[in-house]
Amino acid sequence: MSTRRALLTTLGGMTAIGAVGGLYAFWIEPTYRLGIAEYRLHPPNWPAGRPLTIAALSDIHACEPQMPLERVAQIVAATNALRPDLVVLLGDYMGGGALVKHGIPVTETAQLLKDLRAPHGVHSVLGNHDWWEDAQVQRFRRGVPRTARVLAEAGISVLHNAAVKTGFRGQGFWLAGSGSLWAFRETDDGRYLGANHLGRTLGGVRDQDPVILLCHEPDIFPTVPADRVALTICGHTHGGQVRVAGFSPYVPSAFGNRYAYGHVEEAGKHLIVSGGLGTSLLPVRFGVPPEITLIRLG
Repeated sequence: MSTRRALLTTLGGMTAIGAVGGLYAFWIEPTYRLGIAEYRLHPPNWPAGRPLTIAALSDIHACEPQMPLERVAQIVAATNALRPDLVVLLGDYMGGGALVKHGIPVTETAQLLKDLRAPHGVHSVLGNHDWWEDAQVQRFRRGVPRTARVLAEAGISVLHNAAVKTGFRGQGFWLAGSGSLWAFRETDDGRYLGANHLGRTLGGVRDQDPVILLCHEPDIFPTVPADRVALTICGHTHGGQVRVAGFSPYVPSAFGNRYAYGHVEEAGKHLIVSGGLGTSLLPVRFGVPPEITLIRLG
């Protein structure tokens, strides 16, 4: 009897621990936590003595109840409080998936994002979900998603295979934004087709000032030219959403954990992968809380 009682006590304790862990992973960490992931970099292609602070917001996935508009407003306020020189938005603005009551239209989210402030502006790229949620673009395989127009109408620069120059006189730099690598669903064989064109994107750079490349998916990184791009900034992976001891069991990338999260230095090139803010597929985060990614160059 004592052995049976001990076993039941142990099983009861494990059940309680599992319930607490589930509550944390499915509600507390993804819904209430917000961190600042800060990186200080000195890439070889970035001029010495030219400091730049970048705040990156990725994968907002606005939806009820996990990412309501009130939380988006808090993220905007927290970002502005950091006083960045530049704000970049890395795609996937509307949420969906299991246990989501309903997604919040990007028109409503954009009305909050328009309050972001930075001397060098607020610039964005589109994510795979922004493409997938536009039925007409998916059907005809041309054009850009409606999200691009909504963001532009809110005063946010949208970079789709294009580049724009910003900065102060004598200290200019280029922002180049690539199209999503997962833009179009291919239902027959499960593959995705991209709307990205790196040559066209970097072809918009018209002088030798440094370049920062934005793309939703980090899988673009191996093809980025080391001699031209100082830093690549991506999102998409959510850090795997579940991450323990630097490892994520599932990462939406052909490279697995290689580009799952954080600062990657490879072949003389630098990549920052934001852990993002929202969730996808399942509303779970464990070991990789929602973050504003803060990058200090120079």
